Amino acid sequence: MGKILIFCAMFLLAGLAWADSVKEMAEQGNAQAQAKLASLYLLGREGFEKDEHKAAEWMEKAAKQGLLDAQVVMGAMYDKGMGVNSDRDKATDWYEKAAKQGHATSLAILGRNDAAKGSVQFNYQAMRLNASRSIPGEYAKKFLTTK
Repeated sequence: MGKILIFCAMFLLAGLAWADSVKEMAEQGNAQAQAKLASLYLLGREGFEKDEHKAAEWMEKAAKQGLLDAQVVMGAMYDKGMGVNSDRDKATDWYEKAAKQGHATSLAILGRNDAAKGSVQFNYQAMRLNASRSIPGEYAKKFLTTK
């Protein structure tokens, strides 16, 4: 039993050291680290209390540096009003930036996905609403699992 407790403590300390390293790199301007730090705040992981405002602040820093997935997350956060005031125009601007880089979901959200146009009764508003609900959490998990 003692060995298990020691292992758990070491695992926890390694996770906290990793999170501190991410925070340090984010503060130095690394866009990927900024998105990871935002994800830690968004999900409330690795000793970071869930804070949508801090998540939005850090994610926007990464998005402004051109990090594609961070731009998509910012679009969703502005659509939903998650950590920022809800603003459809700002959301659209972020989706536009991602769409210009060929991001398929952003293209679909903006009604520019040829495959979706050919489908019967495709509802862009419903897709945008669903995207704003799912993108932040799903992309946050993705940021935390990438190098």
